[in-house]
Amino acid sequence: MKFFAASVDTVETNTKFAASLGIDYPILSDSTKDVARAYGVLAPSGYASRWTFYIGADGRILDIDKSVSAGSHGGDMVARLTALTS
Repeated sequence: MKFFAASVDTVETNTKFAASLGIDYPILSDSTKDVARAYGVLAPSGYASRWTFYIGADGRILDIDKSVSAGSHGGDMVARLTALTS
């Protein structure tokens, strides 16, 4: 299993953010916002909505969590992954 985050911020901003939190997974930079547009998450404000996409090994989207809560998302992801792999 692999996971990563994506942000419309620059590489430099994402690098500083990851370092400030001690994040040990990649944060991909979509500073052109092309990927955010393609996935339908780019809000009118120019920021990306906080959605989590669960993508299978075959590249198909298995599920989308459109109700991400920063406080519970780690546990929410574990529960969703457990349900998807059962």
